[in-house]
Amino acid sequence: MNEKTIIREWAPNASEIFLLCDKTEWQTSSDFRFTRLNDHGDWEIQLSKDVLSHGDYYRLHVCWPGGSGDRIPAYCRRAVQDPESYIFSAQVWNPEEGYSWNFPRPCSKKRATEISPVIYEAHIGMASEEGGMGTFKEFRLNVLPRIIDGGFNTVQFMALMEHPYYGSFGYQVSSFFALSSRYGTPEEFKELVDECHRSGILVIMDLVHSHAVKNEVEGLSRQDGSSYLYFHDGPRGDHPAWDSRCFNYASPDVQNFLLSNCAFWMEEYQLDGFRFDGVTSMLYMNHGLGDSFDHYDKYFGENVDEDALLYLTMANHLIHTLVPGAVTIAEDMSGLPGIARAPEEGGCGFDYRLAMGIPDYWIKLLKHVKDEEWPAGQIWETLNNRRYTEKHIAYSESHDQALVGDKTIIFRLIDAAMYTDMTIDSESLPVSRGIGIYKLINLLTFSLGGDGFMNFMGNEFGHPEWIDFPREGNDWSYHYARRQWSLADNPELKYGKIRNFTTALVKTCSKSFEDRYSDLIFINEGDMVLFYRRGDLYYLINLNPHRSFTDYGIPVPEGSYDLVLNTDSKRFDGFGRVTDEIIFSTESCSDGVSRLTPYLPTRTGLVFSKKKR
Repeated sequence: MNEKTIIREWAPNASEIFLLCDKTEWQTSSDFRFTRLNDHGDWEIQLSKDVLSHGDYYRLHVCWPGGSGDRIPAYCRRAVQDPESYIFSAQVWNPEEGYSWNFPRPCSKKRATEISPVIYEAHIGMASEEGGMGTFKEFRLNVLPRIIDGGFNTVQFMALMEHPYYGSFGYQVSSFFALSSRYGTPEEFKELVDECHRSGILVIMDLVHSHAVKNEVEGLSRQDGSSYLYFHDGPRGDHPAWDSRCFNYASPDVQNFLLSNCAFWMEEYQLDGFRFDGVTSMLYMNHGLGDSFDHYDKYFGENVDEDALLYLTMANHLIHTLVPGAVTIAEDMSGLPGIARAPEEGGCGFDYRLAMGIPDYWIKLLKHVKDEEWPAGQIWETLNNRRYTEKHIAYSESHDQALVGDKTIIFRLIDAAMYTDMTIDSESLPVSRGIGIYKLINLLTFSLGGDGFMNFMGNEFGHPEWIDFPREGNDWSYHYARRQWSLADNPELKYGKIRNFTTALVKTCSKSFEDRYSDLIFINEGDMVLFYRRGDLYYLINLNPHRSFTDYGIPVPEGSYDLVLNTDSKRFDGFGRVTDEIIFSTESCSDGVSRLTPYLPTRTGLVFSKKKR
């Protein structure tokens, strides 16, 4: 049987298409001209197997009325950048021995409803400590064990889809079906996914269907010479803030392209779901720019892109049909009603939306309100301010807050003292204050902010520096595009104790997600104390930077209680003013109410669990 390689491309505005490769000496040749199949604009070339083999590079040369240019096939599965010219070419990837999966997906419909995501947001390239680009293999060997030890049940990978500019954090996509070649081979990524599944960890990826890079040779822009093949024509096809192209979600061909993209990543790489990036930009004609969304009228009317809303609903339906236990998360800051409700209920079909107002609130508080004036009631209201008919993923900070031009929470709190006073024996007021507040912010966010939690890579131990990808302005340095894991591993430094706290928080408090609601028992604004219950756990939080309280009476059902988490523990760089793992018993008071009466130090959170008889 004479086997052939078949390449097809959709390019209705094209007049001719040629294959460029080593066999053609990278010149157009009539022997390697595509044939137009129909009026729809489908083109095809059939090649003998000796023309393109595994590892070979190729491009298309597309001609159209008035011009021509090299292009990467829209559906190419691997694109590689030349280190000297920086030009991308498609690469044939068809190894003789493909990867054999060893472990099934851990996601199931039952798990999706019963286990809340505790997400580790990660970037493969900057996961290396060395001043270079990390790889899939290095991540599997060096970082994944940290995720497992930390108790996370989901890893969210950024920047997997091929993108020409590394510093875009993967959000300016060029080849939507190509796994970025920067980090290794498809087989190495599959091995990483398989290892995650072996440990029961779900793998989701940032899916960028909100826009595409403007680049033409390696992107979709003007693929056949027209500006409107995949995108809106005219000004609507250009994103005013991101300098990128905006998809035309009304086009059946664009719908097919993007829906098949969802299916491809799930089938080819056995992914367990997606975090859809830039959903707000998709949903509104003005991309949500400058809108406060402070009134329900702003969620409806002519500003809503109903085509985008329909596409997102179809995408969620497809994803959950292919994998019923898949997880989908919407990065939507607008809070569109129904975004995380099922389509049969009139919703868009996402399982969760990111609670994007929470990190903004913490930054606002840190920048504008003194510690001694933190409003306990406002904190409670803000962290509980969401529609309980929809599920949310809470987070204190993500990669957004770590980028140059902003600051992570702990860097904002401690600043320059992180470079001088983070040794174990250091007695530094800025460091003690910063770590104490950092633990309380994460405890409050984790226990109150949503139905799951997300942590950006390195924040679990208070990574001290920002992220700055190689660029001309920093002489193309990788110094800030890495994670300094050795800081957390060094027993002489305090970073490991912050990591200890995050691990204990995840492993102890994840059970609270079993209950959608938090029950406020009391707030004392004067004392700056909150006491609430979620699930089987009771949370006593003292935000006061100056006052500790002796025998602070908290009303609870009669019985004995374990202290299961203590932010003041010396294991977490606290002062040890409350004994770890102590058992408290209730006291009957004159008013007939049983109470616990623990010592409550400054800037401390105590979590109790009632002992079962």
